[in-house]
Amino acid sequence: MDKNSIVGLILIAMVLFGFTYVQRRRYENELAKHPELAQAQTAAQEQQAASQPEAQLGVTSEEAPAAQQATIFKDSLLGNAYASEAVLYTLENDLLSVVFTSKGAQPYSARIKNYTNYDKSDLYLFKDGQNKYEVSVYAGEAIKTSDFVFDLVESSNTRLVFRLPFSGGGYIQQEYELPADSYMMSSKLSFVGMNGVIPQNVANVDIDFATVVPRMEKGFKNESQYSKLDYYFDGEKKPVEMGRGRNSSKRIDSRLSWFAFQQQFFSYIVRAHEGFSLGDLSIDFFSQDDPSRNLMTCKAQMRMELPRQNPGNMEMEFDMYIGPNHYQTLQSYDQKYEKIIPLGGWLVGWFTRFVIIPMFNFFHRFIGSYGLIILLMTLVIKLVMLPFTYKSFASSAKMAALRPFMDKINAKYPKQEDAMKKQQATMDLYKRAGVSPMGGCLPTLLTFPILWAMFRFFPASIELRQQPFLWAKDLSAYDSIIDFGRRIPLLGDHLSLFALLMAVVMWVYSKYTLSSQPNSDDPSAQSMRFMSLWMMPIMMFFICNNLSSALSYYYLLSQLIAMLEIWIIRKFIVKPEAVVEKVKASEGKPVPKSKFQQRLEEAQRMQQQQMRNQQNKKR
Repeated sequence: MDKNSIVGLILIAMVLFGFTYVQRRRYENELAKHPELAQAQTAAQEQQAASQPEAQLGVTSEEAPAAQQATIFKDSLLGNAYASEAVLYTLENDLLSVVFTSKGAQPYSARIKNYTNYDKSDLYLFKDGQNKYEVSVYAGEAIKTSDFVFDLVESSNTRLVFRLPFSGGGYIQQEYELPADSYMMSSKLSFVGMNGVIPQNVANVDIDFATVVPRMEKGFKNESQYSKLDYYFDGEKKPVEMGRGRNSSKRIDSRLSWFAFQQQFFSYIVRAHEGFSLGDLSIDFFSQDDPSRNLMTCKAQMRMELPRQNPGNMEMEFDMYIGPNHYQTLQSYDQKYEKIIPLGGWLVGWFTRFVIIPMFNFFHRFIGSYGLIILLMTLVIKLVMLPFTYKSFASSAKMAALRPFMDKINAKYPKQEDAMKKQQATMDLYKRAGVSPMGGCLPTLLTFPILWAMFRFFPASIELRQQPFLWAKDLSAYDSIIDFGRRIPLLGDHLSLFALLMAVVMWVYSKYTLSSQPNSDDPSAQSMRFMSLWMMPIMMFFICNNLSSALSYYYLLSQLIAMLEIWIIRKFIVKPEAVVEKVKASEGKPVPKSKFQQRLEEAQRMQQQQMRNQQNKKR
């Protein structure tokens, strides 16, 4: 090593030693001037040694002591606030009870009244210490509000005001107000007299929201599939969703209006009046075997611009909805909150909002039994669809009457190479009888949006939550007549009687309708018969076994009413002998051609003529 290197190392060592010495002397002088800081440090160290902090919202016990080491602050009042004891306060009305902790001036727990968990215990959207609302800002030094105990400066039945004072006279203030008979709580974050403390080049604050949502419903699979995180941009038709039983995260680089931590039937929605600048959103689900019976952890790490219009009092206002996913209640706030309820796409959603929900609410005004309401809704829907279903069932009944004629056609053209002749003879038979083979397609297509609307409506309808009917204790969850005690692949840990009855009736219905159709040697036709008769009932059973019992009950009623309709049409309306007589009367006569068939044959003749003309030109 040369002389210059040795000198350089000595100089570096001297600089490091001198810096350490100066910092130590400054630290001792600060403690001498402010004895309360030394007391705060001693108290924090004793508390740290006495017990390990509990892990909350992803902060482990190993990480927490490291976070507690920064006990010396430039502002002495912050040191006092850091070492103070937290106190709990409560705001409540007839609908909601929210407990606040003075540490961070943030919601500590939230109990939604008039609702209970499946086991009849009190329903908390978040329990003690399982919620975080933390503001990070540079005020001469980097601070996080969750590290400090705020002073309570105003308290009433509907309002709480917390302050975190600074030595220069300014303070950070958190205000909360919960009106009577409302799930909507207003919040205001203010930086009062902080223009000299927060530098002018600090343009933003970071606000972190994090909530652990516990399980509340009977079935984990159903609850997790309908739980998610939503976020909304101003001017859009509906919010964007993420989650639905799967862990997910998203970086948002544009301004958004609000976000929602949504359990199947309850939500925590936060809206910033001036919007969030950007943020990171994430949702993580616990396992079904979680011993604490937690459902998911939702996080929203948001950034907001500091409102510099009034430097002496920089205010940020928020709305916080903590309550049920009730369509009319959410819609009343006119912020598109109701769009978080999964009602389907534009067509299905339109039908649900303007037909299903109004009809459901209308019957509920007069009838208390939700099982009876579902029965009446099914009857009304079937009655409205009767003209279309009549056409389908009438076509099926006529085809049943033509079965002897179809057997003759099959016997006449048994070979595969005669398939075209068999098809032509079949079409001629249908024309003579006045039967359209596609007559049942349109009614079937029209029923799909209705079936899908019901599929989305029942599991998301909070009105059905914990409502009993027959053997089902909760129409919003699955009914179980047998509990296996362990999970079986595809089936789950139980057997639903409504789902089983629905599958059996679906099989009987398929058997009944297929009996009217002629047998065919076509492999595709046989495959369709197998799918309709066996695969669909079995698939629907496994799907509905873990879904809402109201949904299985509706499908069961729908199939039973359909069987009754087709029996009445076959028995009293469509006369098989009249169809047979019509066919016999037309035998030996030319089959009338439809206009479409005439145009098709004319187009074929023109095409053949053009081909002949081209061949003649080549010669």
